[in-house]
Amino acid sequence: MPECQSVDAIPGSREAGTDTYCLPEGGDSGADRSQAHRQGLAQEAAIAISYNGLNHAVMMATPDNLADFAVGFSISNRVIDSPDQILDISVDYQQHSACLEITLVQRALHGLKAMRRNLAGSGSCGLCGTEALQQALLRPPANSIGPNRPLPPQAHLRSVRERFQQVQKHRHHSGAMHAALYVSSHGQTLLCREDIGRHNALDKLLGACFRQGIALEQGFVAVTSRCGLELVQKAVRAGVGTLVSLSAPSDFSVRWARDCGLNLLHQTARGEGRIYSPAPESDEECL
Repeated sequence: MPECQSVDAIPGSREAGTDTYCLPEGGDSGADRSQAHRQGLAQEAAIAISYNGLNHAVMMATPDNLADFAVGFSISNRVIDSPDQILDISVDYQQHSACLEITLVQRALHGLKAMRRNLAGSGSCGLCGTEALQQALLRPPANSIGPNRPLPPQAHLRSVRERFQQVQKHRHHSGAMHAALYVSSHGQTLLCREDIGRHNALDKLLGACFRQGIALEQGFVAVTSRCGLELVQKAVRAGVGTLVSLSAPSDFSVRWARDCGLNLLHQTARGEGRIYSPAPESDEECL
């Protein structure tokens, strides 16, 4: 199949496209650039996240559903324990960026400052790196981990790829977006969020579920990407009962999911579901 090469990007903070033309297999000599066509591009912007005026992080993300992103990011990164610890969210859109200002209750703000202090320190003795690792691999309290939830029905899982195709909007425009969706215990696809980053897509979905009062321990969350440790950590911190990925998980993410009582499944392209957590009797158990 001939490759497509970008000719000129049309600037725009909310929507962008490019004129492209197809290269023949032998190169671009003689390529007919008069046959250019419009190709949508995935939106990307620098999102600066601040809490009560304190700069916290800058994320490269798709600049939509940022209120959902604010809630999901805050919970999955242990800044808050519940959405009611956020008093206000304001978004200031600029040409190629956005400032996301989140106002926390004082208790959550004090917790955030304490967490930031724990990560600060001299690197000469190596303590800073040790504490950073401890923070990155911090498990939830043992009393917050319950038994695994019942697995979703096979019929709900086998249609996951079709569900993504039906509800993804940006992907059809640009073809370069990650997505996360929530399917209820009744098999209804209730929410979908997309982003250029797989972590951002999950944060947006989690935030949307919290803002709409959806019980995440029921039904399941599905992601289009490979499932690494960070996605499992986000799901556990948000109280997700079942996480389904379209690519196989990493070994670390499987161990973490089993230890934390998270159902972790891989829905293969052939339509079969592989259970990695809870631990199956064999190395891989198929639904």
